[in-house]
Amino acid sequence: MNKPMEYHVDKAVDTIQKRLADYACDLDYASLSPEAVHATKVRVIDTLGALIGAFFAEPCRITRDLAAQMPGNDGSTVIGTRMKTTPDMAAFANATASRFLDVNDVYHWPGSSLGHPSDVLTPVLAAAECAKADGRGFITGVVLAYEAYLRIADRVFAPEFDPANFCCLGVAMAAGKLLGINREQMSHCISMAVVPNVALNQGRIGHLSMWKAAACGQAGRAGVFAALLARAGMEGPHLPYEGKAGWCDHVVRKRFSLDTMGGNGIRFKIQDTLIKPRPSCATTMSSILAAEKIAPVRSKDVKHVLVEVYRSAKENMATGEHHWNPTSRETADHSIPYVTAATLMDGTITPRSFNEAKIWNPDLRALIHKIEVVANDEFSRAYEQLPVMHKTRVTVVTNSGETLVSESGGDKGDLSQPKTDAQIEDKFRSLAEDVLGARRVNAILDRLWHLEELRDITAIPALFVLD
Repeated sequence: MNKPMEYHVDKAVDTIQKRLADYACDLDYASLSPEAVHATKVRVIDTLGALIGAFFAEPCRITRDLAAQMPGNDGSTVIGTRMKTTPDMAAFANATASRFLDVNDVYHWPGSSLGHPSDVLTPVLAAAECAKADGRGFITGVVLAYEAYLRIADRVFAPEFDPANFCCLGVAMAAGKLLGINREQMSHCISMAVVPNVALNQGRIGHLSMWKAAACGQAGRAGVFAALLARAGMEGPHLPYEGKAGWCDHVVRKRFSLDTMGGNGIRFKIQDTLIKPRPSCATTMSSILAAEKIAPVRSKDVKHVLVEVYRSAKENMATGEHHWNPTSRETADHSIPYVTAATLMDGTITPRSFNEAKIWNPDLRALIHKIEVVANDEFSRAYEQLPVMHKTRVTVVTNSGETLVSESGGDKGDLSQPKTDAQIEDKFRSLAEDVLGARRVNAILDRLWHLEELRDITAIPALFVLD
């Protein structure tokens, strides 16, 4: 008689997956420092301001229209409306909107991957609403998502791949925690976020399209969906990071460990992201801040403009023909020549700096073509060490022979400088008051500064309804 076939079960453990799952399940609100809680509230205010400021943009309309085709009465809110959709579609629509203006926070230190970790925030909010979480649960989820995103960003550098990969993981872990999944399910959740969702960085190279904002929306959607799958009992792939065809060997091409995570006296990473003062790519920020000190000037009065920046700024924002001839909002806010010219003419950069009429303004186009951008070795060294300094010098030579020079970065005003609560509120007002009005904005700010006191997180989307 034949013996029953014996199956060998692979007992190998993915140490990264296990570390992340254990951390996600063990973290609680009591583990958070007061500084991390405050940093979370700052980024909630900052990100929701970015969302409502972008509400009427075309990519945001597209995602809302799609979400409307997938109603979910017990799901999550598309912020700015009373509409509820499935939690993953709410994550998609809301994260696309919060990313569109390119005014949400940024992270980039020497040796780390660049990213916008607040991309996790509105998908985590969608999961929190679905789970009927309270304010403290939501705050814990946001801190967890940031921690996962940024600890891995610190350990790997893979420029061919979109940082949305980190977003998907962070959202999945936070959503899983909010939805109450257990440790084994969390492992599956992580695997289902990592293996099927390897996003390429091609969406951020050359001519940029609407997908620049939607990439993080898709990552948030996939992260929430992974958590929903895990809660329903779906198993994820084995060894997502350390397997033969896993993330370590085929995406980042290195093995790494996550020995350090926030808590127990270790600073939480959410405290380390940078808050943008203007709605444009972080790499263009120092050019804007320097040009503001000279502005306004008239295009017809300018003979030549020299912009000296750090090397990676030159390489990424001032090399291709598209940087001198942007045809989309997404390309314009990633162009040092464009933002420098617009700032010199108008005094600063606002969301209106990238509308269709401004992009094709003939005076602005003429000024762009008078701009030369070069890499400055001193500025490059200042950028490549700690503390990071984003230095830029703008020199304007006028037709009358006058020379105007200004600098930003370091002690002359730097993206890295911490923002006060008053500055956070001013930025929120600048993005939201035109849409919501001053009285509603005051009420929203008061509610968000006391986020940890909320018994029901569904109160937050209700604050932003546009009738």
